[in-house]
Amino acid sequence: MMLNLVPFVSVDKMMQLVLHLGIERVLIDLAAEIEADFRRWPLFDKTPRIASHSDVGVIELMPTSDGVTYGFKYVNGHPANMKQGLQTVTAFGLLADVATGYPVLLSEMTILTALRTAATSAMAAKHLAPKGATTMALIGNGAQAEFQALAFKAICGLTEVRLYDIDPAATAKCARNLAGSGLNVVQCATPEEAILGAQIITTVTADKTNATILTDNMLGAGVHINGVGGDCPGKTELHRDILLRSKIFVEYPAQTRVEGEIQQLDPDHPVTELWQVITGATQGRTSAAEVTLFDSVGFAIEDFAALRYILAKSKATGLYDNLDMIADPDDPRDLYGMILRAAG
Repeated sequence: MMLNLVPFVSVDKMMQLVLHLGIERVLIDLAAEIEADFRRWPLFDKTPRIASHSDVGVIELMPTSDGVTYGFKYVNGHPANMKQGLQTVTAFGLLADVATGYPVLLSEMTILTALRTAATSAMAAKHLAPKGATTMALIGNGAQAEFQALAFKAICGLTEVRLYDIDPAATAKCARNLAGSGLNVVQCATPEEAILGAQIITTVTADKTNATILTDNMLGAGVHINGVGGDCPGKTELHRDILLRSKIFVEYPAQTRVEGEIQQLDPDHPVTELWQVITGATQGRTSAAEVTLFDSVGFAIEDFAALRYILAKSKATGLYDNLDMIADPDDPRDLYGMILRAAG
C-alpha cells in the first residue's frame, strides 16, 4: 500500500511559520498574493458562501476554484463565545488538485483568517485611501485588531493607530500587544476621540446586531472607511446615511448585498467591485474630499490565495505534518480487500 499523505499545518506549525517569516512579512506577502488573484478574478468559480444560521451564530463554507486548484474554508461566527472564553471565529481550510480531486493541503485558518482579513483590508486601502494617510482609528479591539493595525503599518505606511472599544480591557490588551511595534498607539475613551485626525477608520466589532458604531455627523470629508465587522445578515456597524454619501467598494456583490453594510440599501444601489479597481478597469478614489468605503465581508478567493501561500511556505520550511487521510489500496478497485489485509 502506498500512502498518500496530505500536508497539514496545525495551529502550532502556523504560529512557528508566522514567527519564522515575521508577521509583517507575512501580511505583505499575503496582500500581494490576494491582489494577484484579484487580478485574475474572472477565472475563478464564484458563489456566495453557504451559510447555516442559528440564533447564536453562523457556520459557513466558502468554496472556489481557478480550474487547476480547488479550495474551501470552514468558518464560524459566534459572538457570544467570548463570554465562555472561546474564539468568536474559528476556521480551517483545504486545497485540492482539480485533476484528481485529491487534497494537497489541510490547514488551520483561525490565525490565517485573521492574517488574510487584515492583508485584504490594507490591500484595498492602498487603492482607495487618501494619499499620505498616516493615522487610523481602530474601533473594536478584539482578536482581529492587532492584525489590522500591523497590516496597515506594513502595507500602507501608517504611523499612528487610535484605539476604541466598548470594553476598556480590550483596548488595553490591544495597546499592550502593539507596544514596540513602531506604531504610535493612542487609547481613546469614545469613538469620536478615536476618529479625531484619522484619515482611515476601521470598524471591526463582533456583536451580531444592526449596531450603529459610526453616524454620519461623526465623519468629515476625505476619509476611507474599512468596514470589517458587518459580515452576516442582520449585522452592521455603519449608519445608513454614511453609506448614502460614500463611494462603496465590495468583493462580490451577490454576497455583500446579503451580508455587508449595504444590506441596508436598495438591491440596485450602485457599488464597485474591488477587482475592477485593481486591474484598472474602473476608478477608485476620484477626489481628496470623497468618502470611500470598503464593505469587507471576506470572500473565498482571499482564503484560496492565503492557502496557496501557506502551502508553498510550509513546504519550503518543513513546518507541516503529514496526515494519512486518503485510502490508497494497491488495486483502486479493491478498497474492501485493503481492510481485510490490515487485519492480518
